[in-house]
Amino acid sequence: MDNQELQKLVEDISMEYFHKPFRHQATFNARLKTTGGRYLLKSHDIEMNIKYLQQLGMDELVGIIKHELCHYHLHLEGKGYKHRDKDFKLLLDKVGAPRYCSSLPENTVNKKNQKIITYICNGCHQIYRRKRKIDTKKYVCGICRGKLIFKDG
Repeated sequence: MDNQELQKLVEDISMEYFHKPFRHQATFNARLKTTGGRYLLKSHDIEMNIKYLQQLGMDELVGIIKHELCHYHLHLEGKGYKHRDKDFKLLLDKVGAPRYCSSLPENTVNKKNQKIITYICNGCHQIYRRKRKIDTKKYVCGICRGKLIFKDG
């Protein structure tokens, strides 16, 4: 799918579910990393993450488009377009759009293979598990202020 096909899809979804035209640009943005799409407030354009189409399929992409169109139409009407607003939540339910997009499979795999580092307090034997190493000369136990010792595995 290219940007022209995406534009047509967004326009069709807008008319079908919102009964209002989409008059701005919809494009793929390959630089998006942590989100499925975004609505740009100043230009009113919508950018989509192409990885969601490639890895999760058309149904996921359509859900993300509906979500971004909720932001779009509510913002243009001057209503609450943010995630926390009641208008936004009601419109999401009405059109069947997801509140959040699914995680990409490539991101989930990275989390499962991540190594956990363990530290034990020399005083009270409190166990601390971390994803990153910490400086044991700088940090101490939060309970008894004892020295932290690195433990393998």
